[in-house]
Amino acid sequence: MHSNLPADLQSLICCPSCRSSLEQRPNGYRCSACKKEFPVVRGVLRFVESSQYADSFGYQWQKFSKTQLRPQTSEWDFRTKTALTEEDLRGKVVLDVGCGMGRFADIATRWGARVIGIDLSAAAEVAASNLVNRDFWAFQADVFALPFVAGSFDCIYSVGVLHHTPDCEGAFKSLPQYVKPGGTIAVWLYSGYNAWYRFSDQYRKLTHRIPVEKLHALLRLVVPFLYRVDRGLRAVPLIGRLLAGLVHHVFPVNLSGNHELRILDTLDWYSPKYQSKHTYEQVFRWFESCGLEGLTVADESVGVRGRKRASAQNDRPQRRHRDSLDEPDALSQAAQRPVGDASWQEGRASRLPRPRLVS
Repeated sequence: MHSNLPADLQSLICCPSCRSSLEQRPNGYRCSACKKEFPVVRGVLRFVESSQYADSFGYQWQKFSKTQLRPQTSEWDFRTKTALTEEDLRGKVVLDVGCGMGRFADIATRWGARVIGIDLSAAAEVAASNLVNRDFWAFQADVFALPFVAGSFDCIYSVGVLHHTPDCEGAFKSLPQYVKPGGTIAVWLYSGYNAWYRFSDQYRKLTHRIPVEKLHALLRLVVPFLYRVDRGLRAVPLIGRLLAGLVHHVFPVNLSGNHELRILDTLDWYSPKYQSKHTYEQVFRWFESCGLEGLTVADESVGVRGRKRASAQNDRPQRRHRDSLDEPDALSQAAQRPVGDASWQEGRASRLPRPRLVS
């Protein structure tokens, strides 16, 4: 596995504690100032000693290590949630915040990017294994204490991850410093516009406390049962769909995709300790407070992309719709978009949002 960074990428890393440069050692790196050691273990450079609140994601991606390695589906999800294109990433140095098992880093490297993926959990090991022959390097690191020099990356993206941290806003605001002037940052977060997830939020107060192995075993029974109930009710004339929708509203699990995807997505939904939801109003304020401009609304809520100013000018960031429509406010356009999360509640084709944590 990729255990050694190329020389040009080595210049981007530093001690996450004292921000001093790192010296390469036989089995990793050492801080030149505080002498803290950062070993490479199983192909992953480790900047944290534990996965803290992200243990469930380490288990999840080790169990479902290749379930989401479906390039066509992943590429569509990546485009619609980040508004990034192949032209945006080709030849660029990119940071994947919360790489999980490497689903979106797979797309970014296919598009010609050189990608460093960070994850707080042991999922980083799975990503390193899945993308062993790519321009990809996996770090186990904390989004709140990243081991990078300021202005290191052409692009930073995070898809379905920051809302699984204790402070989503703080996690986002820690990222722009690592983007080069003129570089891009894109995030996708769970939508706060619909109330369909209220029951699941109540259940999660209990389910996140269940050991993830036991929760997985429980869901292997519950999800197929509710799937059969849903299919049976929908066959009832006249009131079947209404009854199925009611059951699904009270007991939300993923009902789309194949059996493995239904289990994975439901485990992904109920196992995290933290899971916040957000609006465009919130996320636009975060981008603007960090001096990001050219805000672009992605096709799926809530996805926003912005650009770091190429100069030190303090002009107010200009908002724009993804399609560059001459509307006065991209935020009003975003509010009119259908919210993707709601379709999961209704049991239609779109799947439950799938977080990959730094968590």
